[in-house]
Amino acid sequence: MLHHLLSRSIGFLALAAVAALTTIAAPAPATAAEPIRIGLGISLTGPLAANGKSALLAMKIWEEDINAKGGLAGRPVTLVYYDDQSNPSTVPGIYTKLLDIDKVDLIMGGYATNMLAPAMPIAIRKKKVLIGLFGVAVNSAFNYPGYFAMIPDGPDPKAAFAKGFFDAAMAQNPKPQTIAIVGADAEFSLNAMEGARINAKAAGLKIVYDKTYPPANTEFASIIRAIQATNPDLVFIGSYPLDSVGMVRAVNEAGFKPKMIGGGMVGLQATVFKTQLGPLLNGFVNYDFWLPVKTMEFPGVLEFIKKYQARAPAEGVDPLGYYIAPWGYAYLQVLAQAVEATKSLDDSKLIDYIHGATFTTIVGDVKFGREGEWAQPRVLEVQFQNIKGNSIDQFKNVSVQAIVAPAKYQSGQFIYPYADAVK
Repeated sequence: MLHHLLSRSIGFLALAAVAALTTIAAPAPATAAEPIRIGLGISLTGPLAANGKSALLAMKIWEEDINAKGGLAGRPVTLVYYDDQSNPSTVPGIYTKLLDIDKVDLIMGGYATNMLAPAMPIAIRKKKVLIGLFGVAVNSAFNYPGYFAMIPDGPDPKAAFAKGFFDAAMAQNPKPQTIAIVGADAEFSLNAMEGARINAKAAGLKIVYDKTYPPANTEFASIIRAIQATNPDLVFIGSYPLDSVGMVRAVNEAGFKPKMIGGGMVGLQATVFKTQLGPLLNGFVNYDFWLPVKTMEFPGVLEFIKKYQARAPAEGVDPLGYYIAPWGYAYLQVLAQAVEATKSLDDSKLIDYIHGATFTTIVGDVKFGREGEWAQPRVLEVQFQNIKGNSIDQFKNVSVQAIVAPAKYQSGQFIYPYADAVK
């Protein structure tokens, strides 16, 4: 498989070289009627597909909406996208093809930390603006001024991603004393775990377990038993979708009941996994970024959700779309507003503008800070409560998902300890 992916990436590069030479030899004249082409890689198959496909539908809705209004800067817009298969090794070839063969005008980052990191060297080399969707601390290793993170982690993303989990825990009486930290040995999980350590130290918690597991791991019972043996008050898990499902099942099967568990579990926000796990989710506390509660009814978001949900069944995507869909629409709103304000597709001009502007989107006002992260954090901590059966209806009105932090967006009472929520 790896040989196949490497061969394909090499093939992309070879095609790119040929295309570049061909373009130099016979440049095509541009006309005002030509569409602005925006390229990206997105996960349509593999473990990240549930969220990737949901995000893509949102992008298509944005494309239709912007074109119905006359396009962008007087030109129609076309999205050019390829399936990255939830595999980081495909990403460099995709972005090379988009820029050197497809000749797209602009690029957007795909979804997830592990997919965004391998796109960064291409964007840096080509000096392209790159707005990433739900990547945690992607730019911390690159410090590239052209990267912007469409995720509300704030200027200190690793710490902010985990902070709500710790804020909720440390508000309890008596306060917890110990914590276990676990996650996959992969980009996202490592960043999330580092954030958990930062918060644990600040809270004065003793770390009694701190280990990673291989990204391809499929057996979680032994991991949970090892954590259980250390008897921690809190358990912070940094995991991708299939790991998250495996962890939830393993915790329930083992009868493991720490005082609080969850934190950084990607996938549990997707409707397919919520309905699959049902009551097994009760008590878990996990991050989220938007839910349809009164405190988060930003202008245009409910209209978008209505449009998305009408399309979702036929598209075969997440039927509710609460997690990533609004953000897939909003991050294109940011790009569009920058293009309209600068009246340019010049990446350097767009980069300068995005750094200084405030953007009005369906997920609220967005302003970027250092390293392209949000200037202010807004990570939600949500607890699953009173789930009965596997019906989708209970998740539609979010009655079984209570925002417990931050206080500004709180929509329900925190049930602590975990054992009380699983009764």
